[in-house]
Amino acid sequence: MHQETGLVSIPKVTDLPPDPNVGSGERQMLTEFLDYYRAVIRRKVEGVSDEALKQSISPSTMTLGGLLKHLAFVEDYWFSFRLLGQEPSEPWRSAPWDDDPDWDWSSSATDTGAEIMALYDESVDASRKVQLDTSDLDAQVVQPINGQEDMSYRWVLVHMIEEYARHAGHTDLLRERIDGQTGD
Repeated sequence: MHQETGLVSIPKVTDLPPDPNVGSGERQMLTEFLDYYRAVIRRKVEGVSDEALKQSISPSTMTLGGLLKHLAFVEDYWFSFRLLGQEPSEPWRSAPWDDDPDWDWSSSATDTGAEIMALYDESVDASRKVQLDTSDLDAQVVQPINGQEDMSYRWVLVHMIEEYARHAGHTDLLRERIDGQTGD
């Protein structure tokens, strides 16, 4: 933490990546859109204190900390578990999902900002490695959802873009409520 301000020591993402190139191929464009939204989310939490990461806007219980931890979970869930068929990594593997189906959201209340950011960054880095190793957009996921056996890597990328775009709006509202900061 910065002693004089009490802010979380989260490395700055000084610039958003450029908008995806309209002339990019499909795989590159999808990857660029996903990375763009990852950077938007990351920038929205820069400089937020541990306490502010736990603030919600009534009547919702959603917090920036919970949102980041949820996104860390969905990175692992879709790229490692669904696409590759690997066992979930920790902390997801041993999480008490049966007791709390929203554990990714609710457990963030006991985490520090540094812990949540480290978990998020590790999850994104692991997903990017999977993306680098997966070149065929038509590759089928190893662990499809029942009834959706034709689920492809392309579908996973589009779904992740949708997930991030939706939550980028949530981060806008939460951050504005916390300290008035707006914009990407």
